[in-house]
Amino acid sequence: MAKRILPDFKSEAEEAQWWFDHQDELLEDFKEAAANGTLGRATVARRMGLPTTTIRLDPVDIQRAREQAEKRGLKYQTYIKMLLHEALARESKAS
Repeated sequence: MAKRILPDFKSEAEEAQWWFDHQDELLEDFKEAAANGTLGRATVARRMGLPTTTIRLDPVDIQRAREQAEKRGLKYQTYIKMLLHEALARESKAS
């Protein structure tokens, strides 16, 4: 399987259109990767060497995050990471 190179997108709309236009090709790439054992979760993040951080959260907060994430079609860990990123960016602008 050849490595797919993504173009530089000028807008989110342009990127969304590209993903839509190439969905059949991408599905075939995924099927091929699954068949040859190279499909995995978060493989790009692992290759980039992003650190893993563990935090303890109140179960009530986790449940609330799960519910809110589900409404947005996200996994709750992704949603928590997004909220943290937004809060840190907001704090950086405020100071």
